Amino acid sequence: MMNRRNFAKKTLLSAGALALAPRIFSAPTLQFESKRPIVSKRLFVSEAVENEIKRIKKDIADPEISWLFENCYPNTLDTTVHFTESDGVPDSFIITGDINAMWLRDSTAQVWPYLHLAKSDQHLKKLFVGLINRQTQCILIDPYANAFNFGPTGSEWKSDLTDMKPELHERKWEIDSLCYPMRLSFHYWKTTGDSLPFNQQWLAAAKTIVKTFKEQQRIAGKGPYHFMRLTEKQTDTVIGDGYGNPVKPNGLICSTFRPSDDATTYLYLIPSNFFAMVSLRQMAELVTAVFNDQAFAGECIHLAETIDKTLKQFAVADHLNYGKVIAFEVDGFGNRLFMDDSNIPSLLALPYLGCVDLSEEVYQNTRRFVLSKDNPWYFEGKVAAGIGGPHVGENMIWPMSLIVRAMTSDDDQEIIQCLRWLKNTHAGTGFMHETFHQDNPEKYTRSWFAWANTLFGELIVKVHQERKHLLDQIL
Repeated sequence: MMNRRNFAKKTLLSAGALALAPRIFSAPTLQFESKRPIVSKRLFVSEAVENEIKRIKKDIADPEISWLFENCYPNTLDTTVHFTESDGVPDSFIITGDINAMWLRDSTAQVWPYLHLAKSDQHLKKLFVGLINRQTQCILIDPYANAFNFGPTGSEWKSDLTDMKPELHERKWEIDSLCYPMRLSFHYWKTTGDSLPFNQQWLAAAKTIVKTFKEQQRIAGKGPYHFMRLTEKQTDTVIGDGYGNPVKPNGLICSTFRPSDDATTYLYLIPSNFFAMVSLRQMAELVTAVFNDQAFAGECIHLAETIDKTLKQFAVADHLNYGKVIAFEVDGFGNRLFMDDSNIPSLLALPYLGCVDLSEEVYQNTRRFVLSKDNPWYFEGKVAAGIGGPHVGENMIWPMSLIVRAMTSDDDQEIIQCLRWLKNTHAGTGFMHETFHQDNPEKYTRSWFAWANTLFGELIVKVHQERKHLLDQIL
């Protein structure tokens, strides 16, 4: 686990401003020594990733941004990948960081920024095949689980009031847990042209995903999933005997939990339904090309079209101050929750996931709303302004939200400001965190959160590819 260092710094910018200004540092100044494990201690080494780091670093003028990129971009490979190969079949178990378990969501997102390199690096390509294989196994064990153990070892959450199995770390039903494996499979296939991982077991897992989505449309009853936990934290358990608040079935999919692993208020979580719609269409294309399974592809398309039609009817509503915006959660009865959370999928991240076009008016209205104090989970402090969420609590900003803001922006000044906030708030550690306090970056959660680290690397790769001129300056 990375060490914290005492390092005080502040910015001259007001938190909400997008103007440019210099920074003032307190002594001692940072020494930009690599925070990566020594080569012999790195869990997985990719020559393509190492070359990518060198290629991009030489074009970054700011030494601290360059240092952060070198530390963060390979963090998933350096510290979280457990790769094995048996009889030529790869297996990749990827922990989230300081929690020794694999989330279907996190594991996909953690390796996502390396996918464009897989075709040129056979070792890296095997990592992706291994993760697709592992995720397939996990889905067939339990499609309702969000996080898994390396084996049937049991969990600290084994007493949860749900159908726990020894292979599960946690069993919180979240739509995005099944969308991310579909995203990984589809884009791996499109990027590499390789159909090796897509065997009958994978197809069985894909059909299990669609079956689970249909169960959680709750058209024919509440379905088999329920969850309660003995806890003092309200968002860690589910009301209504573990089924959540009532919904009026309309074709959307119920998500008992959000990507933050917090319980939903209204079960129709809109960003996750958008994600499911896109993922189902991708899966239809893949199964048609690889399996020629027209019937199952048609089932995927029909479900995606049902979600699309229902989103158009229920997701968009008039806000008091921003016109037509996309709600965060709805229940089918007419109730809507206006907010955004910091995990992905979120309303802010919809263009990043290919769910909406960045230029769409309703998205731009929604963006203005979620990046304002009218979003109850948006915070402006002395060191940054960004979105947090109930998972950690008030005044705690997620670096992930700053990264997503930059990745979904077409404004140079906004992107630069986000980079500055990220540069100002790592508290001298050289890594991203889960959250930091809006007024004090040294008050943070999770010193080892590989998704946030690799996502920062993804941002720098994107900026280098699309707006290289932004990296030619000291931020």
